[in-house]
Amino acid sequence: MNVYTSLPNLITLARLGLVPIVIAMISAGRWPEACLIFIIAGASDAIDGWLAKTFNLRTELGAYLDPVADKALLVSIYVALSVYGAVPAWLTIVVVTRDVMIIGALMISWLMNKPVAIRPLWISKTNTAAQIAFAAAVLGAKAFQFTLGPWFIVSAVSVAALTLASLAAYLAIWARHMSL
Repeated sequence: MNVYTSLPNLITLARLGLVPIVIAMISAGRWPEACLIFIIAGASDAIDGWLAKTFNLRTELGAYLDPVADKALLVSIYVALSVYGAVPAWLTIVVVTRDVMIIGALMISWLMNKPVAIRPLWISKTNTAAQIAFAAAVLGAKAFQFTLGPWFIVSAVSVAALTLASLAAYLAIWARHMSL
């Protein structure tokens, strides 16, 4: 495999590498830097997927690595923003719980020797985009010192609803697969 065929995977690995950096920036109160790094990381998710799809550069490693990088970035950001008080704890609980439940279901199916293939659903892609956009808006508000006003709570509730809908969709697939 040459560098071109592995380019989407390298971008995904770079996104993983940005996670501790953006969390460190949040912890240090360096909001402009945190915002910029997070936007770069979020954009890399779209770029690596587009490259893999457009140029047929999909790999088995990428199929596993991309969702891990997404989870690492989003869970870390929501936890950090919640600790700082920039997003409500209930929203962070919803975001983290979804990922923990999906990973738990996958582990159970694997342990029962009934592995389930999880493919990204449109609701999941929409959910990821909404989570990234909301976190970017919160970071932007902190970085450039503006208030989000009533938009904030409407967006938080929308992100929570999409997150729960995505969880329900994946759990339904898993339950059918497990013959529940």
